[in-house]
Amino acid sequence: MSFPTWSDLNDDSLIPLLGGRYTKDLGSAALMVSTDLDFRYIQSNCGKNTPKNPLFLGNLFNVESSNLAVAGPYLGSPLAVMVLESLIARGVSKVVVVGWCGAISDKLKIGDILIPDSAICDEGTSRNYMEMPTDKDFPTVSPSSIFTEKIKNLLNSKLSPNDTIEVENRDSYPSTNLKTGKIWTTDAIFRETSKKVAFFQEMGAVAVEMECSALFAVAKYRKIDIAAVLIVSDILSLTEWKPGFKEIAFKESRKRVLKAIIDVAKPI
Repeated sequence: MSFPTWSDLNDDSLIPLLGGRYTKDLGSAALMVSTDLDFRYIQSNCGKNTPKNPLFLGNLFNVESSNLAVAGPYLGSPLAVMVLESLIARGVSKVVVVGWCGAISDKLKIGDILIPDSAICDEGTSRNYMEMPTDKDFPTVSPSSIFTEKIKNLLNSKLSPNDTIEVENRDSYPSTNLKTGKIWTTDAIFRETSKKVAFFQEMGAVAVEMECSALFAVAKYRKIDIAAVLIVSDILSLTEWKPGFKEIAFKESRKRVLKAIIDVAKPI
């Protein structure tokens, strides 16, 4: 039997944030970029000589002439939460998460851009930041609704329908319209079975990833604003997995989002 971690939500941790070390504030806003590929792409577009500092297993840098910090990469809820807690301890109060997700709904295709409006907690970290239900249902946690809508509108204004390269099959190319929906957050990337996909589809999830529910729970607990922007990288049906990492629709959606996200995040 595990300790009911939600029973001590009002208790202080024995270990202070940052381990008690003093560091200067980063500014009010940050991007959390989950993959190394995307982190390096953003850094390269901020200047080749942008200095970066280590942050757990990833890095951190500030965008020149702005109050925006960029942190990443990370994988899984525990490490993602360590990064977020560290950013909050350094003065960050608005966070935009940028990552990838796998579609479990036929409403999404490779390269689509998803703005999650809620996340199902199928991971072990969020229970340290929110009450767990006493019945059998999985808890669901949401990002900041007003902030999410603001990011969605700002990003949508930056994603021009003409800002794409020529492709052979235009009909298969993802729409520049942003989509919203519930996501399923899991700890076990290689245990996404047909039964689980069907179960979380029944709960209304349209995609799966590995960090958002925990990040949303921390943001709510710490009273900061958070939103997420996810690009559909693969598809999980009830019978098969379709990777889309090499498809042009995914590659071009990534580039469009990453080019726009810095301009979107700077004024928040």
